[in-house]
Amino acid sequence: MLRNSVLAFCILCAAIIIGCSKTETSNENTAATKSNKATATSAAPPTTARTESAGEKIGVPECDEFIAKYDACVSSKVPEAARAQYQTAVRQWHDSWKKLAENPNTKPTLVSACKQAAQQQAAALKAYGCSF
Repeated sequence: MLRNSVLAFCILCAAIIIGCSKTETSNENTAATKSNKATATSAAPPTTARTESAGEKIGVPECDEFIAKYDACVSSKVPEAARAQYQTAVRQWHDSWKKLAENPNTKPTLVSACKQAAQQQAAALKAYGCSF
């Protein structure tokens, strides 16, 4: 059981590290994105990200609930300049957790990983007025 918890924690940490490392790339593209949004509709990127992450269920209620609440918070309360970073993270969590849920050996560890992610992100997104 401890081994499964450590595995879930490592996967969660890897997802967070990947999400944070992509932040720099996303921030560099933010200026270009803003200039492109003057000619394009601003609703298209959030809708696309929301469809990808919310469209498929993971199959673990705790994970599905966390992703739905996180996505709703980010889409409605996080300023657009920072939104891409958070949407990238939710897509990475979704994809990673979906793969883990398909494996019967790793699926049980997802409950604790999703609960930990929810606790961490509740604290991180509290500044935006989000509650989980």
